[in-house]
Amino acid sequence: MALVAELGNEIRRARVEHGLSQAFVAANVGLSRSEVSRIERARIQSVSILSIARLMSIVGLELSARAYPTGAAVRDRPQLRLLARFREAVPAVLGWRTEVPVGPPGDLRAWDAVLGAGSRRVGVEAESRLTDIQAVERRIALKCRDSAIPVAILVVADTRMNRLAIRDHWQVVQASFPIAGRDAMGNLRAGRLPEANALILI
Repeated sequence: MALVAELGNEIRRARVEHGLSQAFVAANVGLSRSEVSRIERARIQSVSILSIARLMSIVGLELSARAYPTGAAVRDRPQLRLLARFREAVPAVLGWRTEVPVGPPGDLRAWDAVLGAGSRRVGVEAESRLTDIQAVERRIALKCRDSAIPVAILVVADTRMNRLAIRDHWQVVQASFPIAGRDAMGNLRAGRLPEANALILI
């Protein structure tokens, strides 16, 4: 409701500045005057984005929206199975924790898992389906930057589609995950954490 109140205030201010009545605005948007009044005062239970955008266009404003990550998305079953397969491939000598917060309280982001060996830790992100490798790389880079975990392992389901996606973006993959998956798995099985980012197909 805070967002609706803020947008309603902006609509009211712009309407008044342009000398427009609520009745005039309502008639041009297809709402009643009382609905416009309730929107401006955030006294309405729900309002569509389309109605807000139309109201704003009448009073000389443009609605712009962006989505920002606030936390981990709900995992699907393939992703959970992928994490479980990776967990089984990692020796017990390496510590394993899941849903490890990235930043201070209030930062809802979390690593899918974190591996530990001595004082070192490595973040783990699991992707059952790669649809945007660059977006995944940026997300991991931000998590590394904002946490005390500078190295990450991207665990990807070994499917034909994912292999094609990796091949098509090989330069990005090589630059962002310089340690080969085979080498990274060899280190992990020996109880050692990789020294740099790695992508592992499993």
